[in-house]
Amino acid sequence: MANDYVAIRDRVEHYFDRTATRAWERLTQSDAKISKVRQTVREGRDQMRAIMLSRLPEDLTGCRVLDAGCGTGLMTAELAKRGAEVLAVDISPQLISVAQDRLDPALREKVTFMAGDMTDPALGQFDYVIAMDSLIYYRADDIGKILTNLGARTHSAIVFTVAPKTPFLMAFWGVGKLFPRSNRSPVMIPHALEKLQKHVGGWLLRIDRVAVGFYISECLEYRP
Repeated sequence: MANDYVAIRDRVEHYFDRTATRAWERLTQSDAKISKVRQTVREGRDQMRAIMLSRLPEDLTGCRVLDAGCGTGLMTAELAKRGAEVLAVDISPQLISVAQDRLDPALREKVTFMAGDMTDPALGQFDYVIAMDSLIYYRADDIGKILTNLGARTHSAIVFTVAPKTPFLMAFWGVGKLFPRSNRSPVMIPHALEKLQKHVGGWLLRIDRVAVGFYISECLEYRP
């Protein structure tokens, strides 16, 4: 991967592993009290997770699935419940630790957790890849390279999310670039499907968009 990808990946690791672990732990714990703003993010992410899972078979027995950027493991658990053999990878060892602690013991034989780069070819072959909000910080050319890399090792489909290029998100993106702050999350980069398509060699389809309060995300599907 190019230097831009590595630099952004390292920023994401630093943010989630050293700055935001506790915040994400609370955000993804359904009974934890959070602010109204974060509640909209929680609700939006729940909706998006359901949309992404709807693109995969209900019965994943015998399928190997990569949860790329698994975070605290909510998607991982749902995939394992469907019978998948899940490789759950995240750049943050702290989030991997939370995901391991939360996983139902009955599902543990179905899941392998790993802290590291979700694009590492050593991870092997997959039937499906799920990447929820783990590509949202990268530029179109890097997303194209990531999809090409994973697509060469994926038999069926890669279901992932991007930040859609809307006036609302573009305004926030501009503010983030004008007023950088060391403890702020890495800046999301909004994408238009048509421009993103130019950087991938396969078939790219828009599935659905979720907009709940401060959470805006678009589900796309890539088939090599």
